[in-house]
Amino acid sequence: LKKAFQKTSFSKVVSVRSFSIGTPIFQKDSSKVQLRGTFLKGRKADLPTLVVLPEILEPVGNFLPFFKHPDNKILDVRNVWLLDYRNCGNSDHHPSLDLHDMSEDIIRFMNEKKVTMATIAGHGFGAKLATVTAINNLERFTGVLLLEGGPVDHRYHEPFLQLKNYIKVAYDLIKNNASSQKANKEIQNQIPHKKWRKVFQQNLIEGIGGIAFRANIEAIYKDSVKVFPDIASWHEKYGLWPGRVMACFALYSDWILMGSNTIPFYSIFPHLQYEFSRDLYPHGDDKSELNHWIHEGTPEDVFYLSNRIYRWLRWQDGANVHLSDKSEAGWYYVPDRGFDPQRQGVGEYIPEHVHHDYLHTTAYDVFSHLTIYRRVAFRKILQGRTLVASKYSSQIGKNLKNC
Repeated sequence: LKKAFQKTSFSKVVSVRSFSIGTPIFQKDSSKVQLRGTFLKGRKADLPTLVVLPEILEPVGNFLPFFKHPDNKILDVRNVWLLDYRNCGNSDHHPSLDLHDMSEDIIRFMNEKKVTMATIAGHGFGAKLATVTAINNLERFTGVLLLEGGPVDHRYHEPFLQLKNYIKVAYDLIKNNASSQKANKEIQNQIPHKKWRKVFQQNLIEGIGGIAFRANIEAIYKDSVKVFPDIASWHEKYGLWPGRVMACFALYSDWILMGSNTIPFYSIFPHLQYEFSRDLYPHGDDKSELNHWIHEGTPEDVFYLSNRIYRWLRWQDGANVHLSDKSEAGWYYVPDRGFDPQRQGVGEYIPEHVHHDYLHTTAYDVFSHLTIYRRVAFRKILQGRTLVASKYSSQIGKNLKNC
């Protein structure tokens, strides 16, 4: 109980519940892989869910300062799951890094937590995985949010080739059963990139007879040396996402090049066409090697980013793609291909929207909004029974008309 209490922290602004307790388990059966993460409860009741996936190898807990900042308003409109995917963080290990298998892990996690629909977000490789997961499960996601990643083939990008070398350094340390002292020294000397060095150090744990890494370095290394590594490639077989999307990358990013790497976004996300600088836009002016972590930039840049995400979640995410934003939901008519003689063969309709948790909510239960007396009366009518005349019968009739 003491350990569980220590893992659960409460703040005046946001309640944080950690489900990362325990050691990752190696699973031979892909369908047995369990994911773990941290739940941030929103500031209001009955909020939709935002699932956040981190960069490869990075513990998802590194996102906590971003979401817990007092000026961040995202928790006003969403509950947030900071989720470690397989082979990273505290989630289970498996030899495969196939994106289809990994997307199935996320859906199983959502089923376990009774999350019917969600917004899925990702950073770096997490953005690639978020895209594939949404495409494979169109009915489970209302929108896709991408930070410094997406449907781009990174196999020959300089930052991925650097990361590939860093992964080999970690793999060699495990292979040689290096001590903790030697491992820290090698990481310090052979990984010059400040942020990646910190990420690898965060993964270091004491193992039997030497050091070990919390992430599945062996599986990630074997994937990185393939001709088409899953952590870097993008394939046409993944398909496209027809729904709402917001994609943000650093203005001077080495991962998403302004001149060429924005083109695949238009192919995979039709809704982004003609939306550059609105839903697909560059962020900040940081030219350093750390600009890949746009959610950890200067206070001014982070404030601007969090507010832009908040506005997108508030007005764009979940709205029918035929509408401008949520302000048109429920009253704005869109053209229909059906036949209407009075409108020269063109009809119109109001797009329907559903509750974000329609499988588990009671919002559609007709009895949930009735008083006890009205429920009894309504049930008797459904059963074909005759109501006994009383001084309440006239009131019942009026109430039933409003049901």
